[in-house]
Amino acid sequence: MYGIDVGTAVLRDRSWRWLKIRILGLLSTESRLARHFAPPDAPARNQGLSARPQGRTGRAP
Repeated sequence: MYGIDVGTAVLRDRSWRWLKIRILGLLSTESRLARHFAPPDAPARNQGLSARPQGRTGRAP
């Protein structure tokens, strides 16, 4: 598991560069942090089109 223990005093002994590298590593791998900040999936092309009701023949009125 790749993580950062922020509850201990380990961060006081580390530099900002160390923390930045760890955060960038978490963002570049499959992690909860990466999933949280990932852009949403691209919408389907036809998603914005409204569906028209169809009659018995299957054709739009």
